[in-house]
Amino acid sequence: MKSKQFANTDITISAIGLGAMPLSLSTRPSQSQAIAVIHRAISLGVTFIDTADSYCQDEQDKHHNERLLAKALQEYPGDRSKVKIATKGGLMRPRGEWRRNGNPEHLQKAIQSSFKALGGKEPIFLWQYHAPDPDYSLQESLRPVKQAVDAGFIRFVGVSNFSCEQIQQAQEIVEIASVQNQYNPWQRQPELDGVLAYCEREKLTFFPYRPLRGRYQVGTLADEPILQEISAAHQASVYQVVLAWLMEKSPCIVPIPGASKLSSIEDSVRAVNVKLSPQDREKIDGLAPTK
Repeated sequence: MKSKQFANTDITISAIGLGAMPLSLSTRPSQSQAIAVIHRAISLGVTFIDTADSYCQDEQDKHHNERLLAKALQEYPGDRSKVKIATKGGLMRPRGEWRRNGNPEHLQKAIQSSFKALGGKEPIFLWQYHAPDPDYSLQESLRPVKQAVDAGFIRFVGVSNFSCEQIQQAQEIVEIASVQNQYNPWQRQPELDGVLAYCEREKLTFFPYRPLRGRYQVGTLADEPILQEISAAHQASVYQVVLAWLMEKSPCIVPIPGASKLSSIEDSVRAVNVKLSPQDREKIDGLAPTK
């Protein structure tokens, strides 16, 4: 597995990470299968895993994904010292819905709960504010985050679903290392709103979520003729082609494709070996022109 520098640090992470969300939602696999997927990812060289306290079925199931990752790492028979786990806080799951909660008291408790769920022995490698809550200022919401950094519960801080202006505001409160916004061939907002360019200038790592989402819904990616054409030419899957396209978009990008099957993560990591031509990239860009 190839590696990339994490933000403006001397730390390296795998060029492709694992998005652990599918392992804890309502369609989640058995615990044994989920742990097998995590172990397989690590054995293939994945050293960055993305989770969140809200990756669960509902509020009664909160922190399920974090506890699952902690258990999987504890049981991993090989070297797990290089594995970095990033989590998020700021979303609630009442009745399985997704709702923002930037209340500083809630976030303070959420950070402590995530710290415990992930083992409670080492600082959270990367804690990300999941989405800004319009009911609270960033100064209010990020105050307990800065306090948690100062207290040694969090090592690095990231933001998710943020605009350039919001990232700048956050940087005035606490040092920011990463941004996680939606980005794929049909969701190109980071190119249009300046967030991707901003991450490059500021040396922030950009994690594109939903990297393999299809044009209309999950599961349609493989039906796109242009992607089929390019994947056939490279003897690669359409998923590998899209991940390669993302990585070639910017050196600051680290895709975090989700996986709930061994075959999924095995397929995704092979994307590091796919080299697209300028013509390939132009064709994919044309699926959803930004100009």
